[in-house]
Amino acid sequence: MRAVITGGAGFLGSHLCDYLIEKGWDVLCLDNLITGLESNVGHLLNHDRFRMARQDVTRYIQVDGPVDYVLHFASPASPVDYSRLPIQTLKVGALGTHNTLGLALAKKARYLLASTSEAYGDPQVTPQPETYWGHVNPIGPRGVYDEAKRFAEAMTMAYHRAHGVHTHIVRIFNTYGPRMRLNDGRALPNFLHQALTGQPITVYGDGSQTRSFCYVSDLVEGIYRLMVSEEHEPVNIGNPQEITLLEFAQRVKALTGTKSEIVFQPLPVDDPKRRCPDISKARRLLNWEPKVGLDEGLRLTLDFFRKQLATTSGN
Repeated sequence: MRAVITGGAGFLGSHLCDYLIEKGWDVLCLDNLITGLESNVGHLLNHDRFRMARQDVTRYIQVDGPVDYVLHFASPASPVDYSRLPIQTLKVGALGTHNTLGLALAKKARYLLASTSEAYGDPQVTPQPETYWGHVNPIGPRGVYDEAKRFAEAMTMAYHRAHGVHTHIVRIFNTYGPRMRLNDGRALPNFLHQALTGQPITVYGDGSQTRSFCYVSDLVEGIYRLMVSEEHEPVNIGNPQEITLLEFAQRVKALTGTKSEIVFQPLPVDDPKRRCPDISKARRLLNWEPKVGLDEGLRLTLDFFRKQLATTSGN
């Protein structure tokens, strides 16, 4: 089997490259490294079944030889990134999705779109089932990401219905683990980075808003099961264990033993108040549910962050 993974040098994409290589697949990683890091796949560069190419997927994609799967993971994914790269975010969701679907059609390949829980916006239904259409501000600062992914889902379903492309859509909820960037801007890397460097731990709003955190190995397993399934409509993959951000900050503080104080900042515009997946569809269709608990996953991620900080500080 041969897969093309866009955004393959990113946090999630690189773990997916590892997973498929371990299963004996050939993998072509396409990434323009706007937010991805070549070091994420550095250990694979000399592997005989792995190849990396610099590619902006908003431009025409040429791939020689057969392709069995196209996995579209290219996109800025954190508020820091899509606030800095709003037009690129919209283009990769629109043009990048169109180009990768065109590649799948030309190669008669299966296709998987990495969508997001942000498709639900600031939800009025909790937990969020796939049947919920969402509550999104299309012109707000988060709209560039939310609407890019919603458009990408619509385009994916259009190619499935109009051209018969065998498509899958995964709605990814908050995921964490090794290879997250220290300056990612999302709650988990922010809290860990601040705790490890002795900075105040910044909680937005009063900290009552919730998130649910899925460890990356669980997520990738769920994605693989969806890839090889016959399901074409969106499937939530995430951890349904909900926690407030204040509780989470306190847990990070206890785990790291930091003396950092928790400070509060104004809540960003359109920040979701609740974020929790209904994974009953994944349980039923894929026989999947997360296995790694938050404490175990945090310890593994903390070890990675400590090594990263030691490397960047020259220690």
